[in-house]
Amino acid sequence: MTDQTPFPPAPAPQPVATHEPGPVPPTPTADLRAALAAVRTEVGKAVVGQDAAVTGLIIALLCRGHVLLEGVPGVAKTLLVRSLSGALSLGTKRVQFTPDLMPGDVTGSLVYDARTAEFSFREGPVFTNLLLADEINRTPPKTQASLLEAMEERQVSVDGVPRPLPDPFVVVATQNPVEYEGTYPLPEAQLDRFLLKLTLPLPERADEVEVLARHAAGFDPRDLAAAGVRAVAGAGELGRARAEVAQVQVAPEVLGYVVDVCRGTRTSPSLALGVSPRGATALLATSRAWAWLSGRGYVTPDDVQALAHPTLRHRVQLRPEAEIEGVTTESVLDTVLASVPVPR
Repeated sequence: MTDQTPFPPAPAPQPVATHEPGPVPPTPTADLRAALAAVRTEVGKAVVGQDAAVTGLIIALLCRGHVLLEGVPGVAKTLLVRSLSGALSLGTKRVQFTPDLMPGDVTGSLVYDARTAEFSFREGPVFTNLLLADEINRTPPKTQASLLEAMEERQVSVDGVPRPLPDPFVVVATQNPVEYEGTYPLPEAQLDRFLLKLTLPLPERADEVEVLARHAAGFDPRDLAAAGVRAVAGAGELGRARAEVAQVQVAPEVLGYVVDVCRGTRTSPSLALGVSPRGATALLATSRAWAWLSGRGYVTPDDVQALAHPTLRHRVQLRPEAEIEGVTTESVLDTVLASVPVPR
């Protein structure tokens, strides 16, 4: 799934491929796929030209993963998350990450109640379904790290007491790709915990004209109900879809292909850091979700290739000399994909 790839259509009937597993793979339920396709339609009532990002967020929800959104200010990152939560009837909260933000401002903290003479826990904004961590790289590492337990364990520990987070729980963190003054770059260990990194490009001219036309007609981004965004799915449908994604079959040859792609990044002369085994499991998970969205009960190498860039681009690190020569992570991943034999 490149950043320009739309929601996958239902596949045309095809002969069984040689890499398909022996048992007949389960067929994704049509009404579940239709419900998630309707989510994209609802989001499109408020957000123009970001279909690939919507699909990526749906994949993250299906995989119980987190998303790093990168884009310049004003490309509707916040509106995208709010619209998605409205279309899925999920709770959402937004935290503006600043240099003075403390960990307790995110996770919650113990508060002394003078009436009872006891401490009680006051939940932070992390107790929601979709947490928008706006400009996450503007807060110091200590506060960034406060999200690690929530992202990995889906719980918050305060004063030694673990407190589970709602299900589903997804962190959608944003960062500005052009403004680095006063920022704290995310460490590799934290970047590796994001399932996907999605880039939100500036809209095409026709899309930007459509944005202005909507505003001229009275569109208010703060009033999604007036824009016609309504809930077309919920946590129940997501849970059922996740269960079906977990049944998507993967042939041994395709498993080997995923591993070979990730190992190829570790031997690339342009990279100082390749994809970790966690990255390989992430690529497997996103490929299964993409196959399910495409209406198939098995993964093909095309699914792996489609999700390689958004799943792996933030897990690799260029060598300084490669950066000086103008090499990009995207071009390195293209080279790796081109060099790894594709199973047939």
